[in-house]
Parts: sequence; structure tokens; C-alpha cells
Amino acid sequence: MKTTTRNVLLGAGAAALAGVLALFGATRWSDTHAGAQPQAGRGDAAAIARGAYLARLGDCAACHSVAGQPAFAGGLRMETPIGAIYTSNITPDRRYGIGNYTLADFDRALRYGVAGGHTLYPAMPYSAYSRTTPEDVAALYAYFMRGVQPAAVPERDNEIPFPLSMRWPLTVWRWVFAPTPQPFALDTGDAVLRRGAYIVEGLGHCGDCHTPRGPGLQVRALAAADGPAFLSGALIDGWHAPSLRNGDRTTIGAWSEQQIAEFLRTGSNVHGMAFASMNEVVANSTQYVTADDALAVARYLKSLKDDGPGAGAFAYDPATSTALRKGDAGARGALLYLDNCAACHRPDGKGYAGVFPALAGNPAVVAAQPDSVVRIVLAGMQTARTAATPAQFTMPSFAERLSDEEVADIASFVRASWGNRAAPVAARDVARLRR
Repeated sequence: MKTTTRNVLLGAGAAALAGVLALFGATRWSDTHAGAQPQAGRGDAAAIARGAYLARLGDCAACHSVAGQPAFAGGLRMETPIGAIYTSNITPDRRYGIGNYTLADFDRALRYGVAGGHTLYPAMPYSAYSRTTPEDVAALYAYFMRGVQPAAVPERDNEIPFPLSMRWPLTVWRWVFAPTPQPFALDTGDAVLRRGAYIVEGLGHCGDCHTPRGPGLQVRALAAADGPAFLSGALIDGWHAPSLRNGDRTTIGAWSEQQIAEFLRTGSNVHGMAFASMNEVVANSTQYVTADDALAVARYLKSLKDDGPGAGAFAYDPATSTALRKGDAGARGALLYLDNCAACHRPDGKGYAGVFPALAGNPAVVAAQPDSVVRIVLAGMQTARTAATPAQFTMPSFAERLSDEEVADIASFVRASWGNRAAPVAARDVARLRR
């Protein structure tokens, strides 16, 4: 009996080992055979200039450039649930960068998420980049090979302990969650709308921040065709990235196409202002987008209809402003707002466009999760530096000045005033974010 049991266990163990080895072999085969064989692209000045623009559009500098190092030399530390990873050197240096890459190698890394014979960590948004056309991939290759200075900066080792550092499970992740690159197509007669979809769903990779993630940390929807989760808002790095769908008062529903385009190119408009990592996106990427491409993005975002829980788009209500002018500061947090916030954001909550953002109708203020507005009060913020707004304005931190209860009162006040209709904030929420 004991011999039979031992034989069964040994057989099961052998079968499991064989299965693991087969899976490992399959992942190795997949990683070494992924990709296409694109035709050689042009390397002339026009192609390099086009690639430089596309690199701005894809915000490559955000991850691959760090202060004090040459452009695109990598080294940005990125925290993940399994440990820290460091971004790679993508200059044409032949020892430490991608100087030995062929166009096929470059395409394999960008659109398929495979480089050096292994699958890349999905911090590289190759699921979105998979929509990039071969022509644009070739232009990007021309830019990084001929328009970027080589930088002999070695890559830093990732800080992920074994066995989590094994790469082959990433290949399984790629099989399950990353689409095989296909020619971009959108069934519409509107060329502007098609261009906007190509940017937002592809190189712009807007969904990586503004779309919620699933249990495998995958972006739940990569395109509008994948359902209403696409660009419906998400928590990222402790901030709430608002919904970009054209829906209720918690979204950009009240923003016109021109106002969205203005926000992309300057970091602000009459409705609000960029904050947190969006500041870097504006500074590194969207301020350089052409007026036509900014408008195309705006038109596409306005096409994403969203029947959210709010009662329609935001409508300004002067009741709070009227009460404050009459000396009525009896509402929760009203007096604290007057003492600490009104000088910049005004008693009417409309702020000063391009300098101090409006709080009335601001999607970041009225989001279901209050994380962003609370963190801004605690940590302060700074406006994005762009060619259109070279002067930066700073909101100070109130973490030392205000208690958890007081921050909660102010946040609750701005979330329920001037037509805003968001739930109040509890002191325990502030305490959690302060920690």
C-alpha cells in the first residue's frame, strides 16, 4: 500500500515537473520567436524628425530619462508589487543601450514586449504600443538610432528577489493579457476621430493610468471596443486619475473639444489643472502635440459616451458663493476654506485660469475616491512647466498646519459646494493617506 502511494506521488511529481519544463520551454520558444520582420525604414532627416515627434507622443522620456543623466539613458526606479525595477538605456550606445538593435529587434520590444530573449515587465506599455503602425515604428527607430546621442550608462540591476525574478512567468502574462499586434483599424468615416483613437489607444497609452486594472495587474480595457471600463478612471500611485469618458459630473463631460486640447497643450483650462504625474506627461509629452493632434484626441475622448451615476454634466450652483458673501460660513469646512483656500481658489470656487485651478466642477475634486484632493491639500502641488506657461505656481503643503479632521472638513466642503455633488471625507481617510 505504501509503495503504491509512493509511486502515485512520484508519478504526480514527475508529471508536474514535466509540465513545468514544457511550459518553460514554450515560453522560451515564444520569447525567441516573437515579432515580425518589418521592412527597413527610411533614415533620412524627415524620418528622424517624425520619430522625434512620435517619441514625444509616446512620452518615452518619462520613464527612460532621469535628472542628472543623458536623455534616454534609463535608470528610473519603478516600484512594483514584486520589487523595484529600473528602466533601460535606450540610447544607441552599443554596449549599454540599443545600438546593436535591428529594426526587427526594436519592433519586437516596442510592440511585442520582448527584448534580449525574454518578455519585458508590463511597466513598459507594450500592450498599448502594439497598435503602432509599422511606419511609425520605423520612424521611431530612425530617431533613436540617429537622432539620440549614445550614452555609456550601464543599466541598474532590478531589485526583485528570486524566484520572483524569473522571467518566464511574464511570458505567460503576455500570452493572457497582451494582444498580438494587428493593423490599427477604426470603422469611422471621420479621419480626425480615427487619428485621435490611434493616439489615445496607442502611443499615448492613456489607458495605462486612466483605466482600472484587474487581478493580474492588467489594464482591464485597452480600447473603446473593450467596453466602458476603458478610460473610466483608476487609482495609480496613490492618486486618482479621473475618468476621461464623456459622461457625468465626475468626468470631462462639461469640457469642450477645444478645452480638452487646451489642457493637453498647456496643462490647464477653465475647469482644472494637471497634477501629480500628469504634470510630467504635459511637460514631457502633450505640450508638444500639434494643434490638430490635440483636437483629434479631444474629439475621440468626447466620443466615449458614459452613462455614469451622476445626474448629468456639472452645472454651477451659486448658492455657496452667495452664502459666503453674506457672511454665512456655517457649512462644514466653510470657515477653514475661507482661511486657507479662498484667496487663491476664490469664494466662488472658480479660481484663476492657468494659475489656480477651479474647484467647481473639477473632476479630480468630485471623483468617487477623494484620494487626489486630500493628497493635494496634504502635499501641495505645482503647475506644469510648458512653453505656454513658463512660470510655475506652487500650492503649499498643509500637512503640518491642518489636522486630519480639518483636512477632511475642507475636502468635504469643496466636494459639496458650487454644484459639486460628491460624498464627504472622513478623518480616517485623511489619516490613511497621510501615512
